[in-house]
Amino acid sequence: MTFSLFRAAVLAGASASASAAPMAAVCDSGAFQTIVRLSPASIDARAVWLDRRLAQWPGMENTGRFKLYHSPDGTIAAPSGGTVSGASGALVLAASSDTLAQRFKYVGKGVMLAVAAADLARLPGLHRQQLVLVREDADGKVRAATRLQAAGALDDLYAAAESASDLGAVPARRGTTFKLWAPTARQVSVCTYDSGSGRAKAIDTMRFDRATGIWSATRQGDLSGKYYKYAVDVVADGTGLVRNMVTDPYSVSLTTDSQRSYIANLASPRLKPAGWDKSAPPATVKAQTDMAVYELHVRDFSINDATVPAPARGKYAAFSHSRSNGMRHLAALASAGMTDVHLLPVYDIASIPERGCAQPAPTGAADSEAQQALIKQTAATDCFNWGYDPYHYNAPEGSYASDAFDAATRIIELRGMVMNLHRAGLRVGMDVVYNHTFASGQKEKSVLDRIVPGYYHRLNAAGGVEQSTCCDNTATENRMMAKLMIDSAALWAREYKIDSFRFDLMGHQPRAAMERLQARVNAAAGRHVQLIGEGWNFGEVADGARFVQASQLSLNGSGIGTFSDRARDHVRGGSAADAGADMIRRQGYINGLVYDPNALAGERPLTDLMQAADMVRVGLAGSVRSYAMTTYKDSTLALEAIDYNGQPAGYASEPGEAVNYVENHDNQTLYDMNVFKLPLATSSAERARVQVLGAAINAFSQGVAYFHAGIDTLRSKSMDRNSFNSGDWFNRIDWSYQDNYFGTGAPPADDNARDYALIKPLLANAALKPAPADIAFARDAFRDLLAIRASSTLFRMRSAQDIGQRLRFHNTGSKQVPTVIAAHIDGTGYAGAGFTDVAYFINVDKVAHTLDLAGMRGRRLRLHPVHTAPSAADQRAAASTFDSATGRFTIPARTAVVFVE
Repeated sequence: MTFSLFRAAVLAGASASASAAPMAAVCDSGAFQTIVRLSPASIDARAVWLDRRLAQWPGMENTGRFKLYHSPDGTIAAPSGGTVSGASGALVLAASSDTLAQRFKYVGKGVMLAVAAADLARLPGLHRQQLVLVREDADGKVRAATRLQAAGALDDLYAAAESASDLGAVPARRGTTFKLWAPTARQVSVCTYDSGSGRAKAIDTMRFDRATGIWSATRQGDLSGKYYKYAVDVVADGTGLVRNMVTDPYSVSLTTDSQRSYIANLASPRLKPAGWDKSAPPATVKAQTDMAVYELHVRDFSINDATVPAPARGKYAAFSHSRSNGMRHLAALASAGMTDVHLLPVYDIASIPERGCAQPAPTGAADSEAQQALIKQTAATDCFNWGYDPYHYNAPEGSYASDAFDAATRIIELRGMVMNLHRAGLRVGMDVVYNHTFASGQKEKSVLDRIVPGYYHRLNAAGGVEQSTCCDNTATENRMMAKLMIDSAALWAREYKIDSFRFDLMGHQPRAAMERLQARVNAAAGRHVQLIGEGWNFGEVADGARFVQASQLSLNGSGIGTFSDRARDHVRGGSAADAGADMIRRQGYINGLVYDPNALAGERPLTDLMQAADMVRVGLAGSVRSYAMTTYKDSTLALEAIDYNGQPAGYASEPGEAVNYVENHDNQTLYDMNVFKLPLATSSAERARVQVLGAAINAFSQGVAYFHAGIDTLRSKSMDRNSFNSGDWFNRIDWSYQDNYFGTGAPPADDNARDYALIKPLLANAALKPAPADIAFARDAFRDLLAIRASSTLFRMRSAQDIGQRLRFHNTGSKQVPTVIAAHIDGTGYAGAGFTDVAYFINVDKVAHTLDLAGMRGRRLRLHPVHTAPSAADQRAAASTFDSATGRFTIPARTAVVFVE
């Protein structure tokens, strides 16, 4: 269809009497894009708009003349040595001596150019065309040509859009309004539909607001329950002038596989499960350090649970079955002291088919490659993915709903899941992935880029999309991408009663944006909403290259928590990047470093174990910068002065800024890593004890305690190091406690085949698979640890000052027994302490140890009541002793124990 015919269709569709043929051609074609005018070539975007007036061209010298060519059809060609063709006009740009904007400090040196004052008024209109900057010689020959990265100009020109509070579809009694920020679009129309699959009922041309860049249209009546889609005409590099049929970035729900956006008032009673308005989260978290988190995947939770009705397995609805094995497990954790469930992504996911997804049923020997081969055949079309593939940030995922076609169902059922978790005594956290999208450019599942090409994603020096986070990185330093992130989080907090958020690769966000987000979600929820995230420092934003990051070292003082790798790596041994023999050789604190070497470990100096013990203490002290500790070198140093791979070991200003963990969805489970690292002769019962030691270090650490679902049931993924797309088979959990799924086949080859020679013999070794009794021990011992943590605020102190004043480590320095962590916490006068003194010990050795601690003489310490209760899981802990007269403690092998007064 020609461009003129499209314009006619849009104009005709502005009224309800629009003819069926043109409406069908626009709204019902089924094509996600229609190329109106083909571009002759793709052109790199090496120049950068700094604001509405200034542009910098890195690497370009100030010679010749500079012209900004424009074309409404995207047909510019600028061959080197030739002349420009396909343009409808040009502006002359002059060199400028202005200073480079701080926001663009990363842009390389080169000529800076300015738009003439007389031409500035033309720029907003020209941004809706193709723009190509050309350096020409005196004869008008092209010496160099580039497009311009537009975010700086668009943010300056349309700053007012940031205040818009009604983007998306807003239904009301008298009319339904649609608003879309698309400042570079040639024109936009909205198609409305009565259902998720029928033909369009109307097409409306949208009006452009020059102040904000927002297009809007209003249809008469409340269209709640209907569907819509936008037709957006934009110039896309390498494509030309294209008409994109695209869903709304502000969609609150969608039909199957996100084909159409849904019109809804989320305050409507018809979108709420019974009791929703009166439901509230449990008041278990008074401070961020109170959080004890269980990280859980919606599908993992119930897909393998025979006590859940088959239609509800793997769905939101599974959480409504309070007597199922899974819900009984969660309720028991809540009773013990778990405060939060953090759900892996439940927003709309691009990589999971919402209808007819495959469900392979593998079989095979413990070390067979058959299981993973079958999984791999349907990996792109099966029902499982972790979900780190965002499609629409504000809409619930449909594959977890009982009916993916009806967009209302997923809203109601997700709310029902939250309500049922709250009823079970658990707050609900949400994993969010605002750092990237599943697709960009003109790909079918690209939403943002097909509305405002080149704006929402972070670009490299040539204008390509950065992919350091594995996918297409978003640019939350840009005004409207930050707004989308903040608006989205506020919606989840307000409309779904989400209690906390876990941000994937949060270090790729600006700290300033995260602080604005914190204020917004608090206001939306009417209470404080906890924020934690991955503060890793890497990629194109590393070390503050583009902005002050929301990273470990940059967030201190913000109150936002980041995952701490300090204790994690030393508890487990090695690092997540280890492969081959290093996975075995590099033992950790709990699995044998120095004191119980495996076959490949070789001889390691005792100082390696002492240094690991010090780093475990760093984690136990909440990784706070100011805490002073005696190191194995007999120096007393603040944690920020202790080296951790070239960084300060202590990085947090306050304990709530540190999230402690030894296992999460990423990388191998703790059980599987211990299979690599513990000597092969280690019994299954002792392996369970080692697992509990890892959990104990986490439970006793100041800060947020974060646990992966199944850590308490010895969960195995059959050695898989990256199970994001490994199907249900490698991600199962058994809430009947009979199996941990170790030895259910060689893990998927893509990430594991290089290590099959090491992995397969281990999987085939039946002695490495735990018995149900081992699983039951770990389960119950874990609950005891939660109960101990919950019993006293001394395990979750509120401030760095509290920790500095009250926490003391014994058995430190060069004369220490390095396999035993010994700590004392003074509870005198501390709110919620419950005890005047707490002393805890973690003995990771295979033998018992006795410590004489002079500073503990005369105290009237006794075993914590959890250890002496008839139901206590760890009878070995109950055998620990303390002699007050001598200050002597005896701690059994591989035991974590707490004494109190």
